[in-house]
This record gives sequence, structure tokens and C-alpha cells, in this order.
Amino acid sequence: MKNFTAIVEHDAETQLYVGYVPGFAGAHSQAETLDELQENLREVIEMLLEDENLVAEY
Repeated sequence: MKNFTAIVEHDAETQLYVGYVPGFAGAHSQAETLDELQENLREVIEMLLEDENLVAEY
């Protein structure tokens, strides 16, 4: 199991949580709750890790 750090912000205008994982192009999502955002980001990371051509930037 790998751990990734996500940057999360709350958009006051839309009332949504927005998150992204630094170093992963395309690893971003938004949701109404933090739990939903965490699950969305987990799914995005899983899809990106399945991509054999993935290049992570650290």
C-alpha cells in the first residue's frame, strides 16, 4: 500500500472541496464532503497507477 499526500481546499463560492495530489498530472477531484473527496482521489490515483506510461513528478 502506498500513501499519497493530497492538497485540499474549500471553495467558498461553490461550497465544494477541491483536492489534488502534487506530482500526479490529472490527480484532482472535487466533492461535497471530505469523505467523498478522499474516495474520488483514491479512485483517480488507482486509475493513474494502472497506466503503464505514468510519469510522476516529484
